[in-house]
Amino acid sequence: MSVITFTSDYGLVDHRVAAVKGAILNLKEEVTIVDITHQIQAYNLLQTAYIVRNAYSYFPKGTVHIISVDSFYTKERKCILYKADDHYFIAADNGVLSLIFYDIKPEAVYEITFNNRFDDEVSFTSTDIFAPVAVHLQNGGLPEVIGRPYKTPKQLSFPRAVFNESEKMLIGEIMYIDNFGNVVSNISRKNFEKSNVGFENYILKFRNLALTRIHNQYTDLVHDWTKEQEFHGKAAAVFNDAGLLELTIYKGNCDSGARTLFGLQVGESIYIEFQ
Repeated sequence: MSVITFTSDYGLVDHRVAAVKGAILNLKEEVTIVDITHQIQAYNLLQTAYIVRNAYSYFPKGTVHIISVDSFYTKERKCILYKADDHYFIAADNGVLSLIFYDIKPEAVYEITFNNRFDDEVSFTSTDIFAPVAVHLQNGGLPEVIGRPYKTPKQLSFPRAVFNESEKMLIGEIMYIDNFGNVVSNISRKNFEKSNVGFENYILKFRNLALTRIHNQYTDLVHDWTKEQEFHGKAAAVFNDAGLLELTIYKGNCDSGARTLFGLQVGESIYIEFQ
């Protein structure tokens, strides 16, 4: 039996998350629903893509993922279904799925059509469209029953790091800030290793600060575990579990992490200068 995951920008105060789960359970009582997060910033598709991309692969093949971000219904915008990496993804056609799968070609894309009859009314996309589609797929139903092939889903450009050969510099930008205040860039380990060929040293630069080492784990910063507490608050750069360059403060949090101490925001530039 497959799983249904649920991601939204609804927050945890209002009724919406409970309403969607209730709609699913009303269609099928014995179903596993897993929350990925409901704390996405309102309409933030890049944040959504980062979180879902780094979470979905841990679920079993065949899992159905509901993505209710920037999903309020309008007849001018389609609802779509991606089949990708042996998972199903349901979302509004707002480009979020193209951000999640910027480097993976989906196996199939469908426009959801089961609600397109003249007399159908949609008051809430996630309960009226996403929930029944998810249950249909979770039951083993075919996508063709609730949709038709769709060749022109909206595409958004995922920000890519760029290597400037003349300046011997890899240029990226901040794309995400996590719950610990860690600042995540779009510079991947693969980008770094490819650009670093033939160079002996590098300097990581952001704002007016610089670091000369990128660690593989947060704990690599600690040289002496008998004095671990002395390293609290130290700045470091690491390749995180998503393989992306991250600025961190050891044992920092949302109030005392890299975002606060470095003053960095999403969209700001970060550089690696090779020497």
